Amino acid sequence: MDYSKLGIALVSLLAIVTLGTLGYVYWEGMPLFEAFYMTLITISTVGFSEVKPLSTAGRWLTIFIIISGISLLSFTLGQIARVIVEGELRTIFGRRKLEKQIAALCKHYIICGYGRTGSVLVDELVSAGKPLVVIELDEKRIDMLVAKGILYLQGDATEDALLLNAGITRAAGLITTLNSDADSVFVTLSARVLCPDLYILARASNSNNESKLLHAGASRVVSPHQLGGELMAEIINKPTVVDFLTYAMGNNDMALQLEEASVGDNSVIHGKTLVESGLRRDYGVIIIAIKRRNGEMVFNPEAKEIFYAGDRIVVLGQKEKLTAMRQEI
Repeated sequence: MDYSKLGIALVSLLAIVTLGTLGYVYWEGMPLFEAFYMTLITISTVGFSEVKPLSTAGRWLTIFIIISGISLLSFTLGQIARVIVEGELRTIFGRRKLEKQIAALCKHYIICGYGRTGSVLVDELVSAGKPLVVIELDEKRIDMLVAKGILYLQGDATEDALLLNAGITRAAGLITTLNSDADSVFVTLSARVLCPDLYILARASNSNNESKLLHAGASRVVSPHQLGGELMAEIINKPTVVDFLTYAMGNNDMALQLEEASVGDNSVIHGKTLVESGLRRDYGVIIIAIKRRNGEMVFNPEAKEIFYAGDRIVVLGQKEKLTAMRQEI
């Protein structure tokens, strides 16, 4: 919004008030406050009588103040009204646009909380091209979301209405990264009631609360402090393994990637063995594991292992080849 006209109008109005006050002091010998008062009632045209009888010079000054002051005052008030109205309209239309974008989401993720954990999670999901909407209460964090162009809803994630507005019935999953485990339990309960089949990933600040979140309906629970401690132990005990995994999870195009891909109903590898699928030959990938539709995990599958629709395969390979493989199968 351009505030330059409003700034010019205010400066000009101030200049008229200053000149009028000084003019009454100089030509009419008025005290400073009386001169200021005389200038204001002249500009506002309230109809009060003159503070004292004016000389010819004083009357010419009053004429000048009336003509210029009233014009400037009207212009200034108009600019102030424009700024207020435009600001309100921009807020209203911006909110409606945001609501329409959220209403159009499908198979997206709802992130509850944009704190230290939530912000990292959102950045990673955005980088992966995952559609999402963030529910956050804190005004400063909302400003950060606006700056990044991330869809959001401001409010308390424990409110059912807000979860419904976020499209929970159309969502692929909900992730709660709230600092309070009690709030996470409440959100998980609400989400499970609203959408019984929803995938819910919950963060537990205290590992002792993991079981509570699971009983509340969480599909998986992550305890950052627990994971952090385990990773630090692995770095000490198995530094080469950790280095390999870090390299494999790198985001640059040259690094190896650990990825997963789904076998669809019409997939070209459905019903074929690992050898017949040609995945190793055509894409140079390593099949780490196959997760069956029933949850069974097949690690380091043999060449005769058969792929079925609904399987999810964990593969290791170069990013560009993995992308081509996912498009093919």
